[in-house]
Amino acid sequence: MSYSVDVNILLYASDQGNSLHGPAIRFLESRAQDAELFCVGWSTLMAYLRISTHPAIFSSPLSPDEALGNIETLLKLPRVRILTESEGFLDVYREVAGRFPVRGNLVPDAHLAALLRQHGVRKIYTTDTDFKKFEFLQVFNPLH
Repeated sequence: MSYSVDVNILLYASDQGNSLHGPAIRFLESRAQDAELFCVGWSTLMAYLRISTHPAIFSSPLSPDEALGNIETLLKLPRVRILTESEGFLDVYREVAGRFPVRGNLVPDAHLAALLRQHGVRKIYTTDTDFKKFEFLQVFNPLH
């Protein structure tokens, strides 16, 4: 089995001023002990870099070096795998996004959902309920 996380989980784990920081850290630490593969897309990591370093969005912005260091630490974990778009990705995206109108803020969610579908990943941890629109995904909010 394998799973992915949405960027919001990574952001909460890095934002010490947020009330969800502790639960997010505990969740990620518990996943490090899990036998499942932790699959993450470059789009998720780039969103993490964009938001965690942005002073108007992130309550205590990280420096670019700190944010990159967090990503490097994550990628060094033994059961972490990077997912990339493979041949035929656009067809998978059209299938995933064709079930309802995808626009605006839902576009990156559909992109990640299509990437997960292309790689056979069916489980995602997120606080974003929009992922429930993608019927093939099992969506879990680990911060309740």
